[in-house]
Amino acid sequence: MISKTLFSHYQQTLKLGIPISIGQIGTIVLSFADTMMVGRYDTPSLAAASFVNSVFNLVIFLLIGYSFGLTPQVGALFGQGETASVGAAVRQALRANSLFAALLILIMGVGYFFVDQMGQPESLLPLIRPYYLVILASMPFVMLFNVLRQLSDGTMHTKTAMWALWAGNALNILGNWLLIYGVGPFPELGLLGAGLSTLLSRIFIVVWISAALLLERCYKPYLKGFFNVRYDWSALRHINAQSLPVSIQMGAETAAFTCCGVMAGWIGKVELAAFQVIMTVSTLGFMFYYSLASAMSIRVATFQGMQDWTQLERSSRAGRDILLAVAVVASFVFYFFGPSLIGFFTKDAAVIQMAVMLIPGLIFYQYADAMQICYANALRGTAFVKPMAPIALVSYLCIGIPVGYLLGFVFDWKLNGLFLGLPAGLFTAAGLFFYYFRRAMKRNLQTSLS
Repeated sequence: MISKTLFSHYQQTLKLGIPISIGQIGTIVLSFADTMMVGRYDTPSLAAASFVNSVFNLVIFLLIGYSFGLTPQVGALFGQGETASVGAAVRQALRANSLFAALLILIMGVGYFFVDQMGQPESLLPLIRPYYLVILASMPFVMLFNVLRQLSDGTMHTKTAMWALWAGNALNILGNWLLIYGVGPFPELGLLGAGLSTLLSRIFIVVWISAALLLERCYKPYLKGFFNVRYDWSALRHINAQSLPVSIQMGAETAAFTCCGVMAGWIGKVELAAFQVIMTVSTLGFMFYYSLASAMSIRVATFQGMQDWTQLERSSRAGRDILLAVAVVASFVFYFFGPSLIGFFTKDAAVIQMAVMLIPGLIFYQYADAMQICYANALRGTAFVKPMAPIALVSYLCIGIPVGYLLGFVFDWKLNGLFLGLPAGLFTAAGLFFYYFRRAMKRNLQTSLS
């Protein structure tokens, strides 16, 4: 029987997490719409967009991970009622994230001059180059939104970012229609039009959330600290120490999936297409896991600040239960409706047949993904983030990829074996994140008793 206290944690986690999930649904809808609209324009544009987006996905996840390092600090200060300090922390984090984003943008800017050496067909380069530059120009706005939403999400107002995302995504789809195809007085820009629409929507999202933070009453107590904080190198070093391990963790995870995609291409074109389709389908589960785990991380950080270890443990348990329940639902959906979902993305019979063979592995993958996301976010909420980078490097890159290669190529299980390397790495990460989370809990308890 579920106790009233635990039931309350379920309610509060869902109350925070559902708006985050709805915002992510909007992002996925946009991704699907982008793919369909560019694909209907012409195939070379779709190929060029796929290449550029795959390159920038790593940058986006590094930026998201770096901003996530702010969660424990904002949550702890919010739990202590230090409203001015919350605003000051976000302002300092904005500076740290700006420096990190500038470094990544510089690296990607240099990379632009080597696009012709990245193995892409010569005919695609005139499409790739302008699209690459426009997406590069949108990266500062990705960073700004990620940081500003830490203020709204960390203070339990997750609907603010949700509405910003939905409004921006609607604008993006409208912009695609006008600028890709040249509707009415607008020029027909093709892929470049899709890029400009993405840039404008990302600017719009930042303007929306900035206006909400400035104008809504609930944020007034935090603005005093935000606008009255001095530049402090020690604060920046602290933020970097909290943020960099989380960024590396998310970057390593993204790199592992990218490497597996490359190895799928070694097997064949059909296998590569099937792998891409099944990973796209898997984002339906991932979206909910990460949204709900982010809500759990906020609650863990809040109780960390209050030094209420009992409620912290209960909130983490509630988060685990919710994510497991979602994984069970996702498993049933993929088991009964997997072939239909796969058919939505491709009409190629060979690709569909190959992707359907991966469904048992996809179901197994759900529990690995849910639990590693759960305990990575629980650990992040405690601010004990130092182990996250080495755990990620060992689990994703030193176990996940080699196991996939071993099963796929040495044991000759082909794509099935390669795909099973992913849950092997994720389960390893889940176990290590859980171990360090329990260790952080024990350390906190000992500190409070001493």
